[in-house]
Amino acid sequence: MKQRLVMVGNGMAGVAFVEQLLKLNSHKYEITIIGAEPHPNYNRIMLSSVLAGDAELKDIVLNDWDWYRDNHIELLTGHVVTGIDTVNKKVSTDQGMVVEFDELVLATGSLPFMLPLPGADKEGVIAFRDIRDCNTMIETSKKYKKAIVIGGGLLGLEAARGLLNLNMEVSVVHIFQHLMERQLDPTGSQMLREQLEGQGMKFLLEKQSDSIIGKKRVKGLRFKDGSEVEADLVVMAVGIKPNVQLARDCGLEVNRGIVVNDFMQTSIPGIYSLGECAEHRGIVYGLVAPLYEQGAVLAKKLAGTEAPGYAGSVLSTKLKVSGVQVFSAGRFTDEPGTKALRVQDDLAGIYKKVVFQEGKVVGAVLFGDTAESSKLFSLIRSGEDFTGREREVLFGNEGGGGQSGSTTTLVEAMSGDEIICGCNGVTKDTIIEAIKEKGCVSIGEIKACTKASGSCGGCKPLVEEVLSLTLGADNVQQVHEGICSCTPLTRDEVVEAITSMKLTTSKEVMHVLEWKNPEGCSKCRPALNYYLGMIFPDEHEDELESRFVNERNHANIQKDGTFSVVPRIYGGVTTPEELQRIADVAKKYDVPLVKITGGQRIDLLGVKKEDLPNVWKDLDMPSGYAYGKALRTVKTCVGNTFCRFGTQDSIGMGIAMEKKFERLNTPAKIKLAVSGCPRNCAEATIKDLGVVAIDGGWEIYVGGNGGTRVRAADLLIKVKTEEEVLEWTGAYLQYYRETAKFNERTAEWLQRIGLPKIKDALALQSEREALVSRIEKTLDLMKDPWQQIIENADLLKAFDSLTAANSDSSSGGADNQSQAALVEKPPTD
Repeated sequence: MKQRLVMVGNGMAGVAFVEQLLKLNSHKYEITIIGAEPHPNYNRIMLSSVLAGDAELKDIVLNDWDWYRDNHIELLTGHVVTGIDTVNKKVSTDQGMVVEFDELVLATGSLPFMLPLPGADKEGVIAFRDIRDCNTMIETSKKYKKAIVIGGGLLGLEAARGLLNLNMEVSVVHIFQHLMERQLDPTGSQMLREQLEGQGMKFLLEKQSDSIIGKKRVKGLRFKDGSEVEADLVVMAVGIKPNVQLARDCGLEVNRGIVVNDFMQTSIPGIYSLGECAEHRGIVYGLVAPLYEQGAVLAKKLAGTEAPGYAGSVLSTKLKVSGVQVFSAGRFTDEPGTKALRVQDDLAGIYKKVVFQEGKVVGAVLFGDTAESSKLFSLIRSGEDFTGREREVLFGNEGGGGQSGSTTTLVEAMSGDEIICGCNGVTKDTIIEAIKEKGCVSIGEIKACTKASGSCGGCKPLVEEVLSLTLGADNVQQVHEGICSCTPLTRDEVVEAITSMKLTTSKEVMHVLEWKNPEGCSKCRPALNYYLGMIFPDEHEDELESRFVNERNHANIQKDGTFSVVPRIYGGVTTPEELQRIADVAKKYDVPLVKITGGQRIDLLGVKKEDLPNVWKDLDMPSGYAYGKALRTVKTCVGNTFCRFGTQDSIGMGIAMEKKFERLNTPAKIKLAVSGCPRNCAEATIKDLGVVAIDGGWEIYVGGNGGTRVRAADLLIKVKTEEEVLEWTGAYLQYYRETAKFNERTAEWLQRIGLPKIKDALALQSEREALVSRIEKTLDLMKDPWQQIIENADLLKAFDSLTAANSDSSSGGADNQSQAALVEKPPTD
């Protein structure tokens, strides 16, 4: 029997440990991971990119929902562990879950330290630690303009940079004389300050905060010297503290962190700890690299592999602070018995400092140019003696002083266990192993195999150098990014091949186009299924095994394994009879939650899988496709039916559009809306396609988005009649279907190809008619999936109680494993 391994914490350090464990022994444990946040593991280092608007949550996810599913890991998100029974080996959560364990790993990370200032509980006072904090800052910037960041360390400066990008006035308050005093010496700190001031950041140094001013919401910050500064938002980024309360409550030995030995074992057998919550030899590490090193040791321990213990880490930090490259490592301050070699170029904004003790490199600071960071870090770790030739470390042979300098490159100088990719903890040896044993010959293949260069991309030059040194420069493939790691072919190349060769199944595409993985992956299989159906709607048979689990079940799976059911309500207009049926169904099947959605529909949440067909049958309403990459809703306002401001019949127009285009498969979900006047109560100008009534006609807007990254739609055309609205809508949607990448929302697609190109494609009546003809051909073939299942005994078998209990976790063969891999983040209506 497999042992039960439970990990508390779903962060970078913990999940990296699990990845290492799976590589060493994937069959030893049944793994459960419990995380307090409602997300899969994401790159906390990249939060500043989310705040700055350069990335969304999906862009910084390190292990998506599929990864947990593929590796048979039970992930409990949104659960806070409230207690550990060390005698009976059980953990309990705030959601009432009790999970038994044989081995327990505490990777609870750290908590932001909030200064205990009077007024710290006011609205507008937050930390900067997770996605929720990012979202709060983004929302605040829409209403307010003045922000204060308390803390001049890395986190504080990144928060300040993000707030600047959100067009806020930002002042950084720091208690010390110099910024980033833990990573930079005074010279480097002063150069950084000058750079950031040039970007618009203001600094209040050597200031001690006294209290936060305001009534309900923050209005400013008062200092100990009596001075004040105005603020609508106060972000505390003054440090972190290990999250150890859970460990302390269950009797583990705790100092500043959870005390562990060299094998990450705590004071109670069978319980381990790693990451920012762990204390090893009196040190709590807050940087990524040491935490990955701890994880590697623990993975070997739990896998049963003989290996030396963790002996501590030499700290190094390579950062990009608001666009400025910074590196520091070891002991970089001037201390008795040390000597420093410095290079400073104020004109170029470059500063280099190497600290020696007894001829050995013991520390370094680089500012503006960090190209030599890997070499310097390697020298610190190796302890090579440079007595009499110290200048060679920065100047090579030109340094003089005896022996000739080393001619090795930066990567050649690195030891195998040094980390190349700090975001994902990938070492030089791991990359070399992927090249030699798994045949990786390009950056893309290395990224797919190891995740190196898959996050911030800063390590890409080092990865390229490892490739060149291992294979030889002539053997490294310079390939453009394909639709996935299975093929180098782009979306357009795949679509052209399907069209010209008349390929009609995914298997055929993979075989003819020489897919590296003959089964494909969770990224390319759904894409191929869509492209085939779009190109050959009457010949291609939809491949259920290539669809995500929500689309296979025609309902959204919830975190407890039940499903939600959203019937179609055209234009948001229903009847007493429909409402009565919905109520009767909710009572009959004990539906725990009935909710009005943002798309003017009704959601029945908590339906058991085996009950789905009967729920659909009793509702006697079409599927609302709230689970699919398809038309979701057409939101409407009252229009001139009742509203005294309405100029057109927005309800009638919306219902006509929804009935016309329901069940239409699209590259990504699409939402429409119709407003009866320019007051725009249906929010038509932030939809994929929105129609706004004006005197004597309609305006059609396209490419809007109301999600995480809000985008106002662009005006496509003004038309006079409802028939023209339907014609232009059909032509536009078909053009989007034929030219967008799979999973590309209309807002991203429009920005990629440009509105002028779309207008040109739809300008001629003949072109619009051709596009409409193609979309109508597709629509004529579409049938309501709920009704199809109800009427088909074979399809119904997938929903009987035994099958329902097993189908979404089956692992009998390749096809079943492929199906189980296709789990997507739950969509919203």
